[in-house]
Amino acid sequence: MTDRIYIRPIGFVTGPQSEHGNAIRLAGGMTYASRFAVIQRRGEGGDGAVVERWLASPETISGVLGQLPEELGAEAEAQWANLTLAHPPLELGSRTVRLDQPQVMGILNVTPDSFSDGGRFLDDREAGRDHAAAMVEAGAALLDIGGESTRPGAPRLWEGDEIARVLPAIEACAAMGAAISIDTRKAAVMEAALDAGAQMVNDVSGLAHDPRSAEVIAARGCPVVLMHAPGAAGDDLHARSNGGADGGDVVFAVFDALRVRRDAALEAGIEPAKILLDPGIGFGKSLADNTALINALPLFHALGHPILLGASRKRMIGALSNEAPVENRLGGSIALALAGMNAGVQVLRVHDAAETVQARNVWRGLRDAALTDFADLPG
Repeated sequence: MTDRIYIRPIGFVTGPQSEHGNAIRLAGGMTYASRFAVIQRRGEGGDGAVVERWLASPETISGVLGQLPEELGAEAEAQWANLTLAHPPLELGSRTVRLDQPQVMGILNVTPDSFSDGGRFLDDREAGRDHAAAMVEAGAALLDIGGESTRPGAPRLWEGDEIARVLPAIEACAAMGAAISIDTRKAAVMEAALDAGAQMVNDVSGLAHDPRSAEVIAARGCPVVLMHAPGAAGDDLHARSNGGADGGDVVFAVFDALRVRRDAALEAGIEPAKILLDPGIGFGKSLADNTALINALPLFHALGHPILLGASRKRMIGALSNEAPVENRLGGSIALALAGMNAGVQVLRVHDAAETVQARNVWRGLRDAALTDFADLPG
């Protein structure tokens, strides 16, 4: 059976000086890690078993990696380098989105059956424009516009209808100078959206649904988000699979699946710096799966790409808070956003942009202040 290696950050500090420099700046952001688990597993995805687990610090990691079998050593070294990799900013038209701090992506759904807004912004385009403008004014770095609901049981949508829904919203947001991501899994919608002013693609199928989608992204040279969804070829986004109901380890299953989708994107000619990864909270995953993934978010930096977290108003919040309805999940959404920030996530996809930006700004202020907390230490 195949052995695989994983390096998971497990110990965090607010600044490197609290560990006398024995900490790394995780993925070039504002989170610092000082302790790591190096995990050797045997088997594929969620079906494997842990063979060995070592603990290491930045000072001792070379010794741990040096004792690994030769076939695992190169992968381990690559993952360690990825954990310290500072990602270049996203160039989205006239906007530059830096990834050395958490950024907020505001959601604009133009669907009749969205679980969060019930079609309000499809029926009233002026309300949609006002909502988009408010998110940008509040500090959202980019907007994610979607015309097809991805909630469980949502009907399939013809690409022509999806284009008709999203284009007016994209054109309106482009006119106000916003950076725009199109949330779609269809190549024709990607092309139409990019032509209309979008600069980025967010594909919930990880470019698996439409065989032309990777070709489109590579040709356009735009950034793309590859999300994990367990359904075959991105058809059933909520199907349960390995790492879910069968009792496998969801964290390693999702890590390995994202690596496969990332490798397919690279093979199609998409530049590494243009790829972002999303673990797909809520898609074909149980509450236990989702909480495990949130707690393990730092591991995904080992894949070497910025991380997008989309947990806003998700079902897991209701499950953990007396079945709070979707309109009463702001507190839980902020809690998950803060968990993402503490894990070094670069992009937070949210419905409540102003509140999340405020939480991010306070979090960032605390992080900045922490860099001088130990200024009086000797040496």
